[in-house]
Amino acid sequence: MKPDASAKGIFVTGTDTDVGKTLISCAFLHAFRLAGKTALGMKPVAAGCEIQPQGLVCGDVTALCRASGVQAPVEWVNPYAFEPPVAPHIAAEEAGVTIDLERIREAFMMLAEYAGIVVVEGVGGFRVPLSSHQDGADLARKLGLPVVLVVGMRLGCLNHALLTVDAIRAQGLTFAGWVANRIDPEMACFEANLEALRQRLGAPLLGVVEHWAAPDPARIAQSLLLPEIG
Repeated sequence: MKPDASAKGIFVTGTDTDVGKTLISCAFLHAFRLAGKTALGMKPVAAGCEIQPQGLVCGDVTALCRASGVQAPVEWVNPYAFEPPVAPHIAAEEAGVTIDLERIREAFMMLAEYAGIVVVEGVGGFRVPLSSHQDGADLARKLGLPVVLVVGMRLGCLNHALLTVDAIRAQGLTFAGWVANRIDPEMACFEANLEALRQRLGAPLLGVVEHWAAPDPARIAQSLLLPEIG
């Protein structure tokens, strides 16, 4: 289901918004570079951007660009940027824009010419709406990349993780692995919850990220396993 046999990468999704997708995506960019591969980040859709002299700027996009081993035009890295910090389909509607998945696929293919690996960060959770008839799952299917799930370790994550993995597999996509990101340092029974996920998700645990006040993706990269991407 890949857009092209030579285009390789991963699609990073999350159990919810604010679970650390950007942090983990940046860490994977560093990890691929440590493995001797050229890697470039992509965030197809970003909301909550700031108006700057050069246009709308997203902090997540800036972080991905800094972690990338090569640089590419920002309009390919982030084809759709919106100012309001709301769901992307609402932001797009308010801006009078329709999010076109084919445009995103074309931008991905251009990025694949720049780097051997493209790390694509999804928006929100896996099924977040992108328009009246398409959502994040449609985007993942359009790109056809192996999916890595960031599980925000907090109360409720077991249900969120299991439902998300069911949705990934229902799209016919490869579930390549998951990362446990300890966003709640006070989570009760952390190890028991981690083991419950190990037993049920049916894919490799690629890393456990402890809670840090100022997390460093380059440091996290050293403890991550790389997913198999074909």
